[in-house]
Amino acid sequence: MMRAIIPAAGFGTRLKPHTFSLPKVLLNVGGKPILGHIIEKLLSENIVYATFVVGYLGEKIVEYVKKEYPQLNANFVTQEIALGLGHAIHVAIPTINNEELFIILGDTIFDVDLKNVFNQNYSSLGVKYVENPSRFGVAVCENNFISKLIEKPQTPVSKLALVGLYYIKNTNLLIDSLNELFQKEIKTKGEYQLTDALQLMIEKGEKFTSFNVDGWYDCGKSETLLSTNKFLLESKGTNRRINGNVIIDPVFISESAIVKNSVIGPYTTISENCIVEESIIRNSILSPNAKVEKSMLDNSIIGMNAVVKGNYKKLNAGDSSEIEFY
Repeated sequence: MMRAIIPAAGFGTRLKPHTFSLPKVLLNVGGKPILGHIIEKLLSENIVYATFVVGYLGEKIVEYVKKEYPQLNANFVTQEIALGLGHAIHVAIPTINNEELFIILGDTIFDVDLKNVFNQNYSSLGVKYVENPSRFGVAVCENNFISKLIEKPQTPVSKLALVGLYYIKNTNLLIDSLNELFQKEIKTKGEYQLTDALQLMIEKGEKFTSFNVDGWYDCGKSETLLSTNKFLLESKGTNRRINGNVIIDPVFISESAIVKNSVIGPYTTISENCIVEESIIRNSILSPNAKVEKSMLDNSIIGMNAVVKGNYKKLNAGDSSEIEFY
């Protein structure tokens, strides 16, 4: 049996103002909340036990998971103070039995064959080659195993960044190592890091392999949220047709959305109960219940229940005119 642990307590500072009223993991991308994509990936791998570490607006996460995924055996624990990823996993310990763990960050969408990962005889960490690894934990590999893990290195020792996917076979050793972080006050940059706990496991003899995650999509800021939306629509768009409109695929248009006299797409998500009239929208996300009238939107994120209204202009422009609107 395997249990997933999904840390989802982050405030989402880089996604304000959307995260003032909604947890980051519930922001819509590609037609459903970030967390929905993660849960459906877990269920597709027959992972039906999951612990969610919640914090800011955590009650909305609880409500969403219970309503949308009743088949999931879900536990919820609260991380009262954000003291690092190691702290988040430590908070989840009371829900863990003697089972293998798959830890996945709640703001990460990924495309990887997990069956090959779970069939290994060793714990394994997802990695991706990056040019600037200074804001990640990194893995140093020797002879097909990870020899060292370093959180946010100041000097370049490896360009294999940890991308937030952790398969742990030796659960008891992980718990012991997390407890050691707290007992000895081992912190990096003022926080208890999961990377440091995993390094303790390596020092105690646990063998870790790595697996490449080329399909790794961060949803931590507006630019990456929109690029992830683009990726998801390329494979999961609805390509819905609505009379009286021009639809440029790929798009996601909810069946409950109303679209009139508009041009939609490409790479646009129109969520549940949205209303769009006489507008042009591309490379954008409209959250549930948003309303857009007589507007042109590009690279935009419109929050829940938001209303955007524009206006058309009348021109009488002579020959050789050059007119710009801002």
